[in-house]
Amino acid sequence: MQLALLYIFFALIATAANIGAQDGFVRLYSGSMSVELSILIGTGVGLVVKYVLDKRYIFRFQARNVAHDSEVFLLYMTMGVVTTLIFWSFELGFQYAFETKSLRYLGACIGLAIGYLAKYHLDKRFVFGKESIQ
Repeated sequence: MQLALLYIFFALIATAANIGAQDGFVRLYSGSMSVELSILIGTGVGLVVKYVLDKRYIFRFQARNVAHDSEVFLLYMTMGVVTTLIFWSFELGFQYAFETKSLRYLGACIGLAIGYLAKYHLDKRFVFGKESIQ
């Protein structure tokens, strides 16, 4: 139960980092494709934050060296492709349906919550599982 609460807490931190990066970007740039670019930037920021927290505190993973850490991060990103599509679908769906920043961010939060739930199981099995990190 404590691990689940910690994972939820870290998901909230990564979500805040993602949405914060998006909001910061659209405040600085309001040109062509600003929403889409902000989502891309927020995704990158959230990905790095979540990876650092997950590997250290959830899965207690320690890389042997930089190359090993890079290899595991690449696998972590790969597992995130499907979950990112879920997140993007919700965020962009809310953007196009409601055309407001606050509802777009609500869609992002819903999509991230669903995506993080799926991602935990993928990461546990394929990224940080004993057979995948040897």
